[in-house]
Amino acid sequence: MKKPYYTQMLSKCLKAAIFILLFTGVVKNSNAQYTKTFKANIGLVYPLSTNGAHAPLDTNNLSLNLIAGISSAENGSSFAGLSNVVRHYTKGAQFAGFSNHIGTEANGALFAGFLNTYRSAKGVQFAGFANIAQANITGGQFAGFINTVKNLKGSQFAGFINVSKNVTGNQFAGFINIAKNVKGIQAAGFINIAENSDSPIGIINLVKNGEKSIAATIDDQQTSMLTFRSGGKHLYGIIGIGYNFKNKEEVYAFEAGLGAHFFQSKHFRLNTELVQGMLESFERGEYIKSTLRVLPALKITKSFEIFAGPSLNFVSTNSPEGLLLHPESDKNVLHIWNSRWSDYKQTLYVGYQAGLQVIF
Repeated sequence: MKKPYYTQMLSKCLKAAIFILLFTGVVKNSNAQYTKTFKANIGLVYPLSTNGAHAPLDTNNLSLNLIAGISSAENGSSFAGLSNVVRHYTKGAQFAGFSNHIGTEANGALFAGFLNTYRSAKGVQFAGFANIAQANITGGQFAGFINTVKNLKGSQFAGFINVSKNVTGNQFAGFINIAKNVKGIQAAGFINIAENSDSPIGIINLVKNGEKSIAATIDDQQTSMLTFRSGGKHLYGIIGIGYNFKNKEEVYAFEAGLGAHFFQSKHFRLNTELVQGMLESFERGEYIKSTLRVLPALKITKSFEIFAGPSLNFVSTNSPEGLLLHPESDKNVLHIWNSRWSDYKQTLYVGYQAGLQVIF
């Protein structure tokens, strides 16, 4: 009688497992002394593995566990459907469907569907949710939500937040970066926090030894803004609210963007800004403006600065008041596009902005 298919496959798997065990020398005489280092550990979940109950004391060159495995150290790669737990160090890549937990140093890449935890690492770490290091990292961190480390030489990439003490490299986060000292770039979707960071890229940059200012500005369309500028020695962020005195309905103004300082001296510098702004009535129609500004700035005192300069603006609008702001007869208008698929009109024109700011 022919054996069922699953029985045949089970038999083949058992034979293959026995062959592997014999080949790697894991099968030992029952009276042999306990050996600390094994060539391979194969199992389901602790203690159901070739290393049995002694697995937490063993060092392996290869670990394959269907659910989870535990060992003292790994001299090679380990694979687990759920988790790898290594009490000391690893040398080689570690792969887990859910999490990797390394007691001391991870020398090699870590790949986990959810979480990597370790004391220190030399190599990249990838996790669907979090990489958590207690000490130092040399290499990259990539996590869907959070990376934490004491000192980093490399780069951090997180969907939401990076936290580090000292960074020699870069931080990239979807929302916020937090560090003490950064030698490199801090780039966040919204906010960067640091004691020292010369090149933060974010809307708000709270750098203790950086620069923060409140500015009052007005532009060629009679939009007056109150803005908060914050950043480091080279780069800064801009966020502001204001009011347009030319319109009757579409009067509420908002803007956010990035800026850079050039040619800095005691009394002069050149500020270049790339800003996205809008005018709103909160009823109907849209007015969206992208602006590149070049603003020579004069420092009257250490805490007081005045600036003014030209701007290049691209406007997309479908509101009645927005269309009236940039008529074709305006000599500052460079080009106007009428959309074939919507009621929006695009306008490229030259304008200006002037203002003063208090630096603190």
